[in-house]
Amino acid sequence: MGGLLYRQGMDDFEVRELRYFVAVAEELNFSRAAERLGMAQPPLSRAIRQMERRLGADLFERDTRRVALTSTGATLLGEARHALDVMAGLSRRTRRAALPRQTLVATAKPGMAAGMLRRIVDAYTALPGAAQVEIIVSAYRQQAEMVRDGRADVALLSVPFDRRGLDAEPLTLEPRVAALPRDHELALRPELHCRDLTGLPMPQWPEASLAERLHATGRDARVVLGTVAGPDDVPAGPVVLDSAQLLEVVSLGQAVALIPRFLATDNPRPDIAYRPVIDASPYTIAIAWPEGASAPAIALFVRTAMDVAEREPSVGRPATAEDVVFAS
Repeated sequence: MGGLLYRQGMDDFEVRELRYFVAVAEELNFSRAAERLGMAQPPLSRAIRQMERRLGADLFERDTRRVALTSTGATLLGEARHALDVMAGLSRRTRRAALPRQTLVATAKPGMAAGMLRRIVDAYTALPGAAQVEIIVSAYRQQAEMVRDGRADVALLSVPFDRRGLDAEPLTLEPRVAALPRDHELALRPELHCRDLTGLPMPQWPEASLAERLHATGRDARVVLGTVAGPDDVPAGPVVLDSAQLLEVVSLGQAVALIPRFLATDNPRPDIAYRPVIDASPYTIAIAWPEGASAPAIALFVRTAMDVAEREPSVGRPATAEDVVFAS
């Protein structure tokens, strides 16, 4: 949390102040923020003014019609959210450590990652001295946040992801294929390249980061460096929330998609053609845990996960750190 110290000699912000600031920054309305915090508006306004005086800079632009973040406020918002996650994680993990029986919480999204997690847990719990494990099947893009804020101790998740506050190791690599409407002209070819998908609409995932959009559209730098400017060159297809919805928009001819091979194998359909994309970067599953965590239970779980990935070729090729560039 050292990034919260903006001027030498000043005190760090208090957790209470950060909560106040984040509420106002997210609501962009002092009245709604005060209601959300369960307090009156005047003390909230005073607290924000005190923060600004200590910083020597405005966090918000205010007039009679609107409240907006300044550039300083936008910087603090990212730092403050991360700091609050760290504090929440510290509290939750400490409470779990105080339980009569040591418990480790592991999470993954449905599908390949959840199946792999179950196999890792089976191998881990068979070891002498292993902790009790609680598995949480979580939704799209929740896994990294759950580890940061302490709801989980370890997570299996797909790369790329926001790695702030996390350590991670890649486990498996799965080739990606193009999902195409059955009557699409590209379905006549036995294999494709990423450039063949240029100009075609692709599904959009809500709140995806730049790295995630680059990967989803086959524009990540490892694959087509210098040939395509970025994901904004891709015509926007429908917004999707899960793989089932993604396959439906493909079958309707509304988009084409790059998907992991296992998803195609598990979903044979007469209205969709799957074709290998030989230069697409792989779908990668990684294991993540709190940055710098030294708990023996976490260390043993990570070692077990890497052992399982090494001996189970059915879940994809075992990955090494050299295979994957983690991006946030």
